[in-house]
Amino acid sequence: MSKPDELLVDVATLVESGQSNQMSLTVVTGGAVITGRLAPEAVWRQRVSEVLTDSARLGEFAAIFTATTPHEGPPTHLHFHVARILQGTVGIPETGGMYRVSIADVSAWTMGDFSYSDH
Repeated sequence: MSKPDELLVDVATLVESGQSNQMSLTVVTGGAVITGRLAPEAVWRQRVSEVLTDSARLGEFAAIFTATTPHEGPPTHLHFHVARILQGTVGIPETGGMYRVSIADVSAWTMGDFSYSDH
């Protein structure tokens, strides 16, 4: 979208203000369908930092995710956790991943997450 969808920005703003991680959303961006739950950016960054800290090879990157200043103005990105990229009837990764998606790049969206079949 050349101009971010104001309603989607409002959803992201509410997630950020409430510190909730229960909003399920599915978006189409760059030809990919991503489905999962939104998290406030600070919560998402902390979780990414924890995962990186636990990694023997990637631990040095953990500080990048916790050493940031708060963003002023409306949210510019959606922060998914427990999310999957849908490919056919499969959701990858199986355990759910963490994705950061620019709201300006979302071409379509719907409330809720899509189910998928791994059979």
